[in-house]
Amino acid sequence: MQSTETVLGVLRERGRRGLPVERLYRQLFNPQWYLLAYGKLYSNRGAMTPGADGGTVDGMALAKIDRIIDALRHERYRFKPVKRVYIPKRNGKRRPLGLPTWADKLVGEVVRMLLQAYYEPTFSPHSHGFRPGRGCHTALRELANTWKGTAWFVEGDIARCFDALDHRVMIEALGEKIHDNRFLRLLRNMLQAGYLEDWRYHETLSGVPQGGVVSPILSNIYLSRLDAFVETILIPEYTRGATRVINPEYSRTSQAIGAAKRLGDRARVRTLRKRQRSLPSKDPQDPNYRRLRYIRYADDVLFGFAGPKVEAEEIKQRLATFLRDDLKLELSQAKTLVTHGRTSAARFLGYEITVQHNDTRITQGQRSVNSAIGLRVPLDVIRTKCAQYKKRGKPAPRPHLINEDDYTIIGTYGAEYRGIVGYYPMAVDIGRFTRLHWVMQTSLLKTLAGKYHSSVVKMSRKYMTTIDTPHGPRKCLEARIERGEGRKPLIARFGGIPLKRQKYTVLIDRAPTPTPPGRKELVTRLLSNRCEICNNTDGIQTHHVRKLADLDNVEEPRPIWAQVMVKRRRKALVVCRTCHDQIHTR
Repeated sequence: MQSTETVLGVLRERGRRGLPVERLYRQLFNPQWYLLAYGKLYSNRGAMTPGADGGTVDGMALAKIDRIIDALRHERYRFKPVKRVYIPKRNGKRRPLGLPTWADKLVGEVVRMLLQAYYEPTFSPHSHGFRPGRGCHTALRELANTWKGTAWFVEGDIARCFDALDHRVMIEALGEKIHDNRFLRLLRNMLQAGYLEDWRYHETLSGVPQGGVVSPILSNIYLSRLDAFVETILIPEYTRGATRVINPEYSRTSQAIGAAKRLGDRARVRTLRKRQRSLPSKDPQDPNYRRLRYIRYADDVLFGFAGPKVEAEEIKQRLATFLRDDLKLELSQAKTLVTHGRTSAARFLGYEITVQHNDTRITQGQRSVNSAIGLRVPLDVIRTKCAQYKKRGKPAPRPHLINEDDYTIIGTYGAEYRGIVGYYPMAVDIGRFTRLHWVMQTSLLKTLAGKYHSSVVKMSRKYMTTIDTPHGPRKCLEARIERGEGRKPLIARFGGIPLKRQKYTVLIDRAPTPTPPGRKELVTRLLSNRCEICNNTDGIQTHHVRKLADLDNVEEPRPIWAQVMVKRRRKALVVCRTCHDQIHTR
């Protein structure tokens, strides 16, 4: 069989060239795909969350992969119903979440890798959700840097998108490029597997399970039809003209300024310049100029339109009609709005999107702010975040942290503050977080004061320090844990983050330590076929724990398996069948 890298490369090339793919199903017979999927999934927190059959990643073995491949080869593999749970939403409602079985997660990850390799080159550049190298900040950067001159925003939110995806439309969309009936039957079986709620079976007549491994890529494939409709029909129809014509009044004022200069009438020149600064240089009502821009993140859609409101309403209606007739989806009436950019603000990805206007802000002789897109921090976000650290309107201590050590208390506040502020570096008014910083810092100092029966002032003197940042020295609260010679101390900080706008920021995860290409360490250990406790080779499988801290609850003296995991600082241990049975019988 071809290597996984070769297959992925072929799929990417065919997707880039728009060629259909055939005989994709036979790739599911290659055990290397499942080892690769195992290496991607085992460290996820959800890997230890049981599905409907109660199974988790614990006990993973090569024999399980062989059984899955055998069932797929004879087309006997059936996806089991997902276990449905509910998680709270910000608006007080609950979002359904599907928990697949471990075997279904493994097969789903293989399917996801194959689909992503083929479809990723075909997706629209205006789609940013659930895609490698893209995210909220890439979408916001595109919006801020390329939407200048927008007059109206059309906010589109698809109601219950994941739950409403039509299975027939989904299979049709997949069948346009995947010419493999066995692969399509497998996907249809996955979509129609159903779900268990309170241990009662329910059919899934539409939608994909939120929480499923394949759901994000399937939703992007489904909604790529929307991207194509907008880019090939709506944008060409509502885009015309190279540039707006010059505003006649602005032109006449410029001529009057020239005449006043020739006469040497400086007072009149100053008056006319002041008037000129209040006039748009181009005609905002130019009937021969239109611009329509589009961006999508998952099921959140935003249009930017330069033109009259009646046409913006028409775009909204055509969007709703296409979704209803072609994709069998409905727009949320409460969240689908037509918003004027200068007088109101649209909401997109947690930001307020506005069109800025300031005739007095001059840069290099021009009004550079006018018609530029402004990303702002919503005031209700700051109020909501501040409320979490208040009681009766004032910053309050957090009793559940008082018994923790200083490093944990300051580290907890610091991580929460960085998470909030770190999402809004592109906001033009990021300084609004000064209020949140004060509330959180006061709450933190009160928590430390409660721990030591002291005062806020004394705690501030004890933990306040100054650190160097790229923007100069900044004050913060800091706790250290010294770890002896040759080892760097553990440092927890709160604050010290300059509240300055970073216009071109695109947040990315910290780059991992470079390692030679190859399998994950755990997969290599599993393939060695040797028990790491007794060196036996019978029935090799892996034992997993959710986190190493769970081993602190193991009775003393610790058994050998726990000692080995703690010593290696690994949440997984390759053991034989006998040793694994003994671990679970203690």
